[in-house]
This record gives sequence, C-alpha cells and structure tokens, in this order.
Amino acid sequence: MKIARISLWSVRLTSHDTYYMAGGKTCDTTESMVIRLDTDTGLSGWGEVCPIPHYLPAYAEGVAPAVKYMAPVLLGADPIGPEAIMERMNAFLQCHPYTKSCIDTALWDLTAQAANLPLYALLGGRQQQDMPLYHSITCVAPEDMAAMARDAYDQGMRQFQVKLGADDDWQADVARLVQVRAAVGDGPLVYGDWNCGSSALNATRVGRAVAHLDIMLEQPCRTLEDCAHVRAATSLPMKLDESAHDIASIIAGHQAGCMDAAALKLSKIGGLSAMRACRDLCLSLGTQMCVEDTWGSDITTAALLHLAASTPARGLMNTCDLSHYVGPRLAPDGPTRSNGRIAPPEGIGLGITVNEAVLGTPIMILD
Repeated sequence: MKIARISLWSVRLTSHDTYYMAGGKTCDTTESMVIRLDTDTGLSGWGEVCPIPHYLPAYAEGVAPAVKYMAPVLLGADPIGPEAIMERMNAFLQCHPYTKSCIDTALWDLTAQAANLPLYALLGGRQQQDMPLYHSITCVAPEDMAAMARDAYDQGMRQFQVKLGADDDWQADVARLVQVRAAVGDGPLVYGDWNCGSSALNATRVGRAVAHLDIMLEQPCRTLEDCAHVRAATSLPMKLDESAHDIASIIAGHQAGCMDAAALKLSKIGGLSAMRACRDLCLSLGTQMCVEDTWGSDITTAALLHLAASTPARGLMNTCDLSHYVGPRLAPDGPTRSNGRIAPPEGIGLGITVNEAVLGTPIMILD
C-alpha cells in the first residue's frame, strides 16, 4: 500500500455559544483543517486539526504550506506503522506539531483500516466501554455559569470546567466557583481554568477563598514555576494544560509537584503517536488525564475517543466531545454524549463517515 494523494480542506466551525476565556480571549468561529490521505488500494485516512492561535503557537493558515513541504515524505510511502513515518517527518521538518497531528491521525486511520480493526485496538485495546465527559462553561456572569452547570448536571454531566479571568476580577472568579459548586452539589468534579491568564497573586487569592470547597485549579499561570507556587500556596490540586505538551514537560510538571492531572491534546502534542507515549508516561507517574484536543469537530473527536477508550480507567479523569460545542457536524454518524458519558465510534479505523458535501472544494490536492 502506498499513499497516492493528499487532499486538504478548510472548514469554518462556529461555536454554539461564544466562548470567553481569560485575557480577552474568545472562541466563536474557528478554521478547522481536514486532511485525507488516499492510497493506491482505495483506502483513505482522515485527519483534522483546528488550531487556536491565542491558545498555542499554531494557526490554520500554517497547515497547508507545512503539508506541502512534507509531501515528499508522504507521497509514495507505506502508511502502515504511523510512528515510522512520523520519525521521518520530524527529521524532515522540525516542530509544527499541530500540522503533524492531523497527518498522524490519518495514518492511524489507514493502519487500522488495513488491519480491519477499530483504532482503539491498536492503541492499547478496549479498556473502557464508555468514558466520563467534562462540560466546559464559558466565562460570563457567575449566576449564568451556575445555570449552565445545572442544565448540564440535569443531562448527566458530573465534571465541570469553569473558565475564569475573562473580566480580570479575582472576586468574580471566586463567585463563579462558589456558585457552580453550589449548583451541582457535593461530589461532582469542579475545576477553575485560567488558560495561563492569571498572575500567581490573583490565582492564590482565588484558591484560598475557595479552599473550603472541593475545587481543583487548572493552569492559572503561564510558567510552570508560578503554577507550582500557586499549588503550594493554596494546597489545592492542579491540572496542567499548556505546560504539558511533550514527554519532557510532563516529567517537569511531575517533578514540580503541581501536576495532579494533565490535559493531553492531539494538536498540542503532535498526534496520536506522541500522545500515546505521553499517555503511557502519565499512567506510570500516576497522573490523571484529560484526553482531548484544542478544538475541532467529528474527526478530531473520533480520534481522541479511540485513545481515551484504550486508556485504563485508573488514569482517565475525563475526555471531551468537541463536536458538541460546534457546527457543522463533519460526520453524521459521529458519537454523541449520553448521560455524561461517551463511547468511541464502532467500525474499523476511526469508524466515522465524513460528509464531503460539508467540506466543499479542497484548497489543496497533491499527488
């Protein structure tokens, strides 16, 4: 089997609700890049990446030129065994993990199809029938966020990410956490996420003000050192996101004592190959994981759900159904949440059928 053609599409994804985060950052309409690798046997593998430039050093317009540059490594190559091709791509073009993530997903899709197996079978086997989800709540008025949490709770959700810092008011952030905790009651997981948008001082003030509650903090500050300071000053458990992006940074977070949990994201880490290695390291370290991605629709969601399903329950804190937050749907048979949980697609490979009519005309075809 050889890769014979590379096709790339640009798709505008619109959030059902504008997403407000710390530092004036928002997510409303984003550009998702969809790739298809066609082979000389008729099999095709799909991948997707939806970069958010204010979240990570990545942008959608950078995908096409990077794919074109790496095309000599891909065209004519046997796609079976994605890690071997990823090694060659890494030697050919350093960094650019977000672009490589969608290519890697397509390679895994092809490999699983060739093996006539669902993708999770190649990533560690089916460890869980379905997985717990978290529900992310946009940073608006505390009472509105509490209402959103109650609505999600009534739909079966039991883990809640509370976005903080949009108005740079630490007392408002305290109110957000207090009111969401009251709305969902004792037991469900509630964590406040600044996406690097807080100072150590303000995050510490918030953490100490809610220390009597069962609250976790997520990535309050940009540097690992400041996050470790907040973790020590508040004694609250902490989840790292932006600071946990590869093997070395995960080890550093563990050594700093501020990584009770970590967000593993496909485009941040560079695809399923690298993410599986980080997953296995976190299992060894005893770090809880959120298996997800920065943003995206059904292709990205399917890929991360296969990895989540192949992760032992002891290490998986939660996963994410990104398709729930945006439109349009790229695959009508993509999985959906049910009572706060979600299962990976059934069938071989990614297990979804991409609706090419929604994609429109490719922006690039290479063969």
